[in-house]
Amino acid sequence: MPATVVRFNLVDPAATPASLSERYRAALEMAAYADDRGISTVQTEEHHGAENNWISSPFTFAGAVFGATRRITVTVSAVIGPLHDPLRLAEDIAVLDLLSAGRLVTVAGIGYRPEEYEQSGVDWTRRGKLQDELLETLLEAWTGEPFDFRGRTVRITPRPFTRPHPLLLVGGSSKAAAQRAARLGLPFFPSAHLPELEAYYNEQLALHGTEGWTMMPAAETHLLHIADDPDHTWAKHGQHFLHEARTYASWQSRDIRSAVKSTATTVEELRAEGLYRILTPDECVAYAKGGAGSLILHPLSGGMPVDEGWRSLHHFCENVLPRLKDK
Repeated sequence: MPATVVRFNLVDPAATPASLSERYRAALEMAAYADDRGISTVQTEEHHGAENNWISSPFTFAGAVFGATRRITVTVSAVIGPLHDPLRLAEDIAVLDLLSAGRLVTVAGIGYRPEEYEQSGVDWTRRGKLQDELLETLLEAWTGEPFDFRGRTVRITPRPFTRPHPLLLVGGSSKAAAQRAARLGLPFFPSAHLPELEAYYNEQLALHGTEGWTMMPAAETHLLHIADDPDHTWAKHGQHFLHEARTYASWQSRDIRSAVKSTATTVEELRAEGLYRILTPDECVAYAKGGAGSLILHPLSGGMPVDEGWRSLHHFCENVLPRLKDK
C-alpha cells in the first residue's frame, strides 16, 4: 500500500482572524480523523510574511496535532534552519519528540526567499554557515551533555525520547546540501527527483566515512483532491489550487528545483499539467494500484472551503483506503 499523507499549509488569501481560526481547528479535527483511519503522515511547512497566511509556526501546529492524535507522524518539510535560534529549536524538537513518543520528522532546509531572511534580521549571505551551525548544534544538544556554543558552555534538557536523536533530514537541491548531510551522517531529502544528487550524496558518505540514506520524491509528485464530479469541482474550486500553485512558483528562482513547481497561469493549464489532480474514488484507487509510491491529499489547498476539504478527506478515508488495504 502506498504511503498516505495529508498536507496542511493553512493558506487562505481571503481569511479573517475568525475564519483562519476555524481553518486551523478544522485541520486538527482532520488530523485526528485521518489518524483514526490509518493515514500515516501529516505534512506541514514553514514560510514567513506571506500575504496568503501560509503557516509560519509548523512546530506549534505539530504539537497541537500530537495532542489530538495517537499514531500519526508529523513531518515538517521544511523548517528554514538559519531563521531559528539553534538552542531553542533543539529544545522545541526535544519536547515535541517526548510528547509524541518519536512521531516528529524534521527536514531542515535553508529556504529560497531572501525577504524571509530580511524580515528575521538574518544575513542571507551567511545561510550556509548558519545551517551548518544549526545542524551541528542540534546533534550536540540532543546528547544532553554540556558542549561549547558560541564561546560558552551550555546544556540542553530534557533529552529527546528518540535515540540517538529525533529524526532529522537535510533538505535541498544543491551539492552543498548533499555534502552537508553526508558530512554529518544525516539522511538527505532532495527537494525534487534528483538521482544525480543522490549519487553525489552517496559519494560524499563514502568520502566522509558516514552512513545515511535518501528520501527522494518520485519522478512525478501529485497533490490529490477527491470528488464525485472532478469537472464540477475544477470549475467551482480550481482557483484555490491555482492560487497556491502560482504563489509557490512566484517564490522560486530558475535555479530552484522542486517536486511541486508549476508553470500554469490558468485553471485549465493547471489541470492539464497534472500536478494537482482531482480524482473520483475509483480513479484514486486505480492511481494507487497503478504504482503510486505515495498518496498526498491536500484537502485545504489555497483557501479551499473547509466543507469541501472535509468531503475530499472523507472520500479518501472511507471510499479509497479500505479498498487499498484489501489489495
